[in-house]
Amino acid sequence: MNRAAERAKRAILGRAKRAELGVRAEDLCAELLRKAGLRVLARNWRCRHGEIDLVAEEGGTLVFAEVRYRRNERFGGAAESVTLAKQGRLIAAARLYLMRRPDADCRFDVLLLDSLETDRIRWIRNAFTA
Repeated sequence: MNRAAERAKRAILGRAKRAELGVRAEDLCAELLRKAGLRVLARNWRCRHGEIDLVAEEGGTLVFAEVRYRRNERFGGAAESVTLAKQGRLIAAARLYLMRRPDADCRFDVLLLDSLETDRIRWIRNAFTA
């Protein structure tokens, strides 16, 4: 196998591994929300504006949750990765979701992980507003 093919293979395997880790992080966060009494309504809800990792409900309030997992801070930590642009995409996607329940209150939470350990999840409620 030539070098270019080897690099391509490593890149594909790297993306698959990252996707697997992302799914595991979302699993942990969904379970945390359930244990806290929230009802998870949707996972990876997609629309033309992007994707909402978790949609949950807490006492009649819809919770749009973004899960951010970073193993290291080489490219910035998990919190720094929720940029204004990312927030804008989440808000736009949430507006479409809210067409189903136009009178519902909502909030945007962010769940930050630096490892795949439940006790290390940092849950920021009302992380930003629309």
